[in-house]
Amino acid sequence: MTDMPTPRLAASEFQQRLLAWFDCYGRHDLPWQSPRSAYRVWVSEIMLQQTQVTTVIAYFERFMVRFPTLESLAKAPQDEVLHLWTGLGYYARARNLHKAAQVALAEHDGELPTESIDALVALPGIGRSTAGAIIAQSTGQRAAILDGNVKRTLTRLHALSGWPGKPGVERKLWALAEYYTPTERLADYTQAMMDFGATLCKRSTPDCLSCPFDDVCLAYAEGAPKRYPESKPKKALPTRQTIMLMLRDPEGRVWLEQRPPSGLWGGLWSLPQFETHSELNDWLETNAVNPKRETTSPSFYHTFSHFRLQITPQPVSCDRLGGVRESGVWYDVNHPPALGLAAPVKALLSQLTPFSLNPTPGHA
Repeated sequence: MTDMPTPRLAASEFQQRLLAWFDCYGRHDLPWQSPRSAYRVWVSEIMLQQTQVTTVIAYFERFMVRFPTLESLAKAPQDEVLHLWTGLGYYARARNLHKAAQVALAEHDGELPTESIDALVALPGIGRSTAGAIIAQSTGQRAAILDGNVKRTLTRLHALSGWPGKPGVERKLWALAEYYTPTERLADYTQAMMDFGATLCKRSTPDCLSCPFDDVCLAYAEGAPKRYPESKPKKALPTRQTIMLMLRDPEGRVWLEQRPPSGLWGGLWSLPQFETHSELNDWLETNAVNPKRETTSPSFYHTFSHFRLQITPQPVSCDRLGGVRESGVWYDVNHPPALGLAAPVKALLSQLTPFSLNPTPGHA
């Protein structure tokens, strides 16, 4: 514990104050809390990564209707899993969720291996904090968590400098998280830590006057709670360009192709993409019968964590396809199949409802 900063409270006092706050103000009726199983907690934790609770609830409930058990998820086609994930973003989470369910079915008798943190983190997409949340909430066994909400709370409480993503800072935060974690009421304590950061010790509007730790919080004493945690050092995001082909047949259907299983939008269905109009023209000449280009639609940007993608939609109509570079489908937006769609593709397709066989040039 040499990495641990001096705790601001004895662990028992911290737990008492936090749980008293949780009993009054915490969230007790989230759908994954009843019934609370390792599978349901796991799915909710993966969905909640980079996504707010209010957004996740509806997705979680739909997901549970279709995949009520780990086995049903493991045996489902990936397309169906990605379809139900469409709109949540960060699709690697869904692919790893599906893959981990298959591993658990094959190697752990269809159950998550909640006997240890190490066993859980061996599954795709499960990190140390997620594993702790699954164990603590589904089994009641002692396991610490350190998600973004917990990092923010502990960083402010101890006025801990440095970006929490740096290994040295993260080690200190894990030491504090382990120190404060109790041996009883683990499910409540874990939910309380997440709720506290999400609803009271918020990133931009912390409610310090209502905080049960205002007398010991060093960031509050400094008068600068929003200074913590320190942000990740910013780098200018590079910009890439792509042309998305919106190819329609005489019935108004749009041609989609499935992305490779890994990488950008892995496993999702997308419009064919090209770096240049020359490449697009070559593809049309090879694959489309009687193609007719329309006015290029306005470009827009889609931002990823490490770059911005400038997307230029190019509407084209054709009589039919004579050949394709990859397997694909004609997508009818009036009767859409259950496919996982890349977010900008879904947005572009939604603008084509209802179809018009003679659209205004440039409209996408």
